[in-house]
Amino acid sequence: MSVADLVEVLAIENAAHLNPWTEKGFVDCLDAAAKGYVCQVVLNETQLIGYAMLSAAADEAHLLNIAIDPQFQGLGLGRRWLHWVITWGVRQNAQGMFLEVRSGNLVALSLYESVGFSRIGLRRDYYPSLLGREDAVVMGLDLAKLDIQEAAEI
Repeated sequence: MSVADLVEVLAIENAAHLNPWTEKGFVDCLDAAAKGYVCQVVLNETQLIGYAMLSAAADEAHLLNIAIDPQFQGLGLGRRWLHWVITWGVRQNAQGMFLEVRSGNLVALSLYESVGFSRIGLRRDYYPSLLGREDAVVMGLDLAKLDIQEAAEI
């Protein structure tokens, strides 16, 4: 991902998330590349259709933000993209990968659980929502037991 991608990334972010990141959030991650942040896009031929914002520090990887353009959801692209994210974590020699997801985002929760993430915590009233606040489910995946091939096949 580059600054030039941000118009398309922000359009997807606003379409895919109830409480979207701001442009500053993406720029801050891009600026932090030297500190272990990785910002990747997904292309369908020449069209940007998704992205992931990741970080790695010590022996942990964090999935900060991920989305596939809603026009392309339901085609298995999110699962394939998530496999890439997990493989990236294994390549970083991370022992675990962590993320937070809205408690009401049942599609995302199901996807994460289907590839091996477990619910390990709850952050009460973490996200703003239309009805006030919504809890975040904290999820973790043990990467230590995966090799590159296994990560790609989850």
